[in-house]
Amino acid sequence: MMANKKQPNPVDTHVGGRVRLRRMMQGMSQEKLGESLGITFQQIQKYEKGTNRIGASRLQHIAQVLEVPVSFFFEDAPGSSNDSGFAESRPAAFVTDFLTSTEGLQLNKAFIRIKDPKVRRRIVELVRAVAGDEAED
Repeated sequence: MMANKKQPNPVDTHVGGRVRLRRMMQGMSQEKLGESLGITFQQIQKYEKGTNRIGASRLQHIAQVLEVPVSFFFEDAPGSSNDSGFAESRPAAFVTDFLTSTEGLQLNKAFIRIKDPKVRRRIVELVRAVAGDEAED
C-alpha cells in the first residue's frame, strides 16, 4: 500500500480559498499580501491551497490587510450549521472557484460596471444560449 500524503483539512482549504478570493477581489498579488504580513508569497500560496494552516493571529492580520472581518473567511465553511453534507446543497463552493479564476474575476469586474439592467439581462441570456442552458432562475 502506498503512503498517501495527508490531505488538507476541508476547513483550512475553505479558509485559504476565501483568502484567495478576497485578495483577488482587492487586486492584490500574493507578493503584496506576503509583504504586508512579513512572509513570503510561497507561504501565501500554501495558505491559499490549505496546505498550511493559518493561525488565529495571522488570520486576524490577513483580515485587517484585506479589509474584511475574520468571519468572512468562514462563510459557508464545511461543517457550519447550514451545511447538510451534500455538495449540491453548497453552491458557494463552485461560486468561489469561479470567482477565484482569472476569467471569473475579469467577467465579474466587467459585469458590475454595466449600469443598464436590460443589458445585464441580455448578457446573461447570451451566456446561457452559448452554454446551451435554457433553464431560468
